[in-house]
Amino acid sequence: MSTATGAPALSLVVPVYNVAAFLPRCLESLASAPAAATEVILVDDGSTDECPAILAEWTRAHPNAHVIRQDNGGLSAARNTGIEQARGRYLAFVDSDDYFDPGYHERLVALSEAHALELAIGNASYHFEGRRSDLPLYSDQPPAGVIRGADLLRYRLRNRNLLHMVWMHVYRREWLERQALRFVPGLIHEDVPWTTRVLLLAKRACYDATPGYHYRQRVRRYAPQEQDRRLGAIIDSSIHNARALDALAGGLADDAELQRLLRWQLV
Repeated sequence: MSTATGAPALSLVVPVYNVAAFLPRCLESLASAPAAATEVILVDDGSTDECPAILAEWTRAHPNAHVIRQDNGGLSAARNTGIEQARGRYLAFVDSDDYFDPGYHERLVALSEAHALELAIGNASYHFEGRRSDLPLYSDQPPAGVIRGADLLRYRLRNRNLLHMVWMHVYRREWLERQALRFVPGLIHEDVPWTTRVLLLAKRACYDATPGYHYRQRVRRYAPQEQDRRLGAIIDSSIHNARALDALAGGLADDAELQRLLRWQLV
């Protein structure tokens, strides 16, 4: 369904960068979303392969989708662009080398509507491209029903089982904008402080254990110089993320257990 103002119910933000081999499968998933209720924002982050041509052809047949092309700024910058352009009542992210089952996001939106959620959290599967059987990311049983995000964070950190991937979340967009949240451009593993912060802020969250998003486990090979550059970026990002988590822990003086758990996550 669409909102009363005519805006779509859901905005799907999809950063795209040099994933031509995997993009058609992702677009097939996006085509399964109800067009009247979904806007698809494809942020081409300066791709140099066949992605621009693939996107141009696909969007001609899908008027609920549009492409924003920008100079390469990384995944965080592309996600930020999508957030700024989104109009939906709810917002979710999709990585362009992944795919999802029909109805995955609609189920989380319906859960959010039914319980006035700020954050609905889904489940996903690791997709090993046939090298081995796919596995669910989560097999635990958190408390059922509506829960504070901080208590879900506490549960997962107690069990040493917190995964930070933002594409498992559906956000109430008005709430997300009220928090003024944005990703930090240039970081790798930028999901870590984002997801921790989102869980601490959410007063009404709920988890749906049904896997429906497929997280592709690509075999990646890097030339030595590129590997050195990537490792340098990981080190810089890890330092930033550790400082961000320490700052979040510092704000939890009234919750000694969660403060301790966040510092465990930091380490």
